[in-house]
Amino acid sequence: MTDIHPVILSGGSGTRLWPLSRSMYPKQFIRFFNGQGSSFLGATVRRLAGSPGFAPPTLLCNNDHRFLVKEELSSGGLEAKAIILEPVARNTAAAIAVAALSIVADDPDGVMVVMPSDHVIKDESRFVEAIRRAGKVAATGKLVLFGIKPDGPHTGYGYIKQGETLAGFPGGAFKVDQFAEKPDKATAARYVADGHYFWNSGIFVLNARVFLAELGRLEPRVLEAARDALAAAKNDLGFLRLDRTAFAQSPNISVDYAVMEKTGEAAMLPIDVGWNDVGSWSSLWDIAPHDADGNYVYGEAVLEATSGSYVHSERSLVATIGVKDLIIVDTPDALLVADKSRSQDVSKIVARLKQTNRKEQEQHLRNYRPWGFFETLSIGPRFQVKLLHVKPGGKLSMQMHHHRSEHWVVVQGTAKVVVGETEKLVRENESVYIFATQWHRLENPGMVPLEIIEVQIGSYLGEDDIVRTDDIYHRTPEETR
Repeated sequence: MTDIHPVILSGGSGTRLWPLSRSMYPKQFIRFFNGQGSSFLGATVRRLAGSPGFAPPTLLCNNDHRFLVKEELSSGGLEAKAIILEPVARNTAAAIAVAALSIVADDPDGVMVVMPSDHVIKDESRFVEAIRRAGKVAATGKLVLFGIKPDGPHTGYGYIKQGETLAGFPGGAFKVDQFAEKPDKATAARYVADGHYFWNSGIFVLNARVFLAELGRLEPRVLEAARDALAAAKNDLGFLRLDRTAFAQSPNISVDYAVMEKTGEAAMLPIDVGWNDVGSWSSLWDIAPHDADGNYVYGEAVLEATSGSYVHSERSLVATIGVKDLIIVDTPDALLVADKSRSQDVSKIVARLKQTNRKEQEQHLRNYRPWGFFETLSIGPRFQVKLLHVKPGGKLSMQMHHHRSEHWVVVQGTAKVVVGETEKLVRENESVYIFATQWHRLENPGMVPLEIIEVQIGSYLGEDDIVRTDDIYHRTPEETR
C-alpha cells in the first residue's frame, strides 16, 4: 500500500471555548495548559509526521488563519504538502472533496486520513496503528470512520450503531447500521446501555477515489464546485488559493450528511486512544491535570474551599471562596464565569456578542499579524498605546493614516524605519515620530525580535484607518481589522 495522506481541517469559528478562543484566533492555535509544548494544530500535524508510511499533510484553512497555520508549521519544523485556502465556509464535504481531488491527481489509489485540527489523542502510538489498520480496510474501497466507546450518556456527540463484522476483517472492522443525531439525555443513556453505539469521532480514513465517486453520485454539486475551484486555484506565497466564485457554488453540507449517512460503503473501526474533541470547557477540564480538590489552575489564583473547577487567568489574580464546578476564564478584555454543566452554552454568549457587534468575539487585545503581533496596552480619548512585536525578517507594509500620528520607541532590537523619503536605523531607547498622512514602514532587519512601544494620538484610532501599498504578505484591506 502507498503512503496514507493526512488531511487536516483547520477551520473553526472560535465559539465553544470563548473567551480564550475567538474567531480570528480559534482553539487549534491555543496552548491551554501550563507547559503545553504545542498547540492542538501542531500536535495534530506532529502526530503522524514522524511515522513511516505517511505522506506530508494537506491542510485546509480559511484566509484569516493562513499565516497562523504557516507559523505553527514553521515553529515546529514541520512540512506540508499543501496549505489550501477556503475562500468561503462550505462545511466539511467540499473541503474534503478538494483534498481528495488533489491527492488522486498524484496517487489515483490514494488513501487519506481526515482529521480535525483541534482534537486530543492521549495514546498516539495506538492511534497511528489504528489508522494503518483502517488504511487496509479503505484500500478495499471502504469509507472508514472511527467510533469511540462512550464512557457516559454524552448529548454533545453524534452516535454510530455498529453493524455486522466486515468480511475479511473479523473483529476489527464493522458495517455501519445507523447514524444517530446528538440525542437527549434519555436516548443517550439507552445508546450506552445497548453497547453497540459509539461516538462519531469525526475522523475518517477514506479511499479518495471511492469517496469522490460516492460524492458525485450523492451530492454532485459539491463535487463540481470543488473540481472547478481547484482547477482555477492560484498559488500565493506558498498557499493554494481556491477560486472563490466556483467554491461558493457548493452546498453548505457536512461530509456526514453528504456521503457517510447515505453510502453503502461506510465502515467503522472502534478505537480506544484517549480521544477528546475538546468541544467545551467541561471537556477541557476532563483532560486537564487536577489538584487534590479536582481543580485545574492556569496563571495566578488563590482557591479557598473550591473544588471541581477550571480557573484560567491571563493577567490578574483570581480568588475563589466556597464554590465548586465552575469555569472561570479571565482574559485582559473579557471574563467568563459559568457553571461547568452549562459550558455547552458558551456559544450562546458568542452569538449575543455578534448580534451587538462586540469585538470581543472576534479579536483579543493581542492581534496576530504575519510579521508578528501588536497588543493594546492602554486606550483613552484621542490616544492609544500598543506594543509592537516584529519577528526577525518581519516587514510591515508601506502605509499611511489619515487621522492619527504615531510615536515609536524601540525597547528591544533594532528597527529599520522608512518615513517619507528617509530611511534610518532606530536602536534601543531611540524613537521616531510619524505625523498623520505621512507614509512610513517598519522592518526588523536583525536576528532577535523587535519590540516597540507605539503611542497613537488622533481623532480616530481604528485599525481601518490605514492606506497600504507594497505589502509583501499580499493582504487585502479587510485583513487589518
